[in-house]
Amino acid sequence: MLDFSLKYLNILKTQLAGLNLTTILDPDEFYQKQILDSILPYQESDLFQKSVQKTGIVVDVGFGGGFPILPLAKLLPQVKFVGVESRRKKAEAVTLIAKELGLQNVKLVHSRLEDFSFDRPSTITFKAVGTVGDYLPLIQHKHPTQVFFYKGPSFMQLEGEQIKNIEKNWKLLENQEIKVPGTQQRFLVSFESVNVPRGTAKTLVKLSDFL
Repeated sequence: MLDFSLKYLNILKTQLAGLNLTTILDPDEFYQKQILDSILPYQESDLFQKSVQKTGIVVDVGFGGGFPILPLAKLLPQVKFVGVESRRKKAEAVTLIAKELGLQNVKLVHSRLEDFSFDRPSTITFKAVGTVGDYLPLIQHKHPTQVFFYKGPSFMQLEGEQIKNIEKNWKLLENQEIKVPGTQQRFLVSFESVNVPRGTAKTLVKLSDFL
């Protein structure tokens, strides 16, 4: 993964230098805070591993500069990855990065979460986005679903009350500490759907269209 990290950072510093996709430009720090921070939750969480192995599909929402989706796609070439990003320029930039890195198992989609239909069983990830309470209610899925959030040390203090408000539809499964060298305390917070919501009248972008 170290060679992958160096190639990734070089693309960010050269071809995409004007987009400011990351503020971390030191090679060692980039490897720890972007690459390892993306893959260690999978390596350390049995629950995450089992979900990914069962579905064979990971959907990363709000992937920004490509994290954790591209490092995970490198780690797991047998898994299909779909990224959903509301900012078109970032979706286009990360598409370029994936191509330059030779990742054949990734597709990046410009869409808002509320316009996206998870019409196939999949594992959903969020990193460095808003709160659990903001995003879980927006997930429109047709199958039982597990969702994994990458969170910082103050997660429960900041979002504990929100979890109580979504318990009707989502069950908290695990809040596992992930130790990433050179970073603050990190947690992988997982939820499982309790109810499958009814359909919507909106015309949605379908996950199956990108598989």
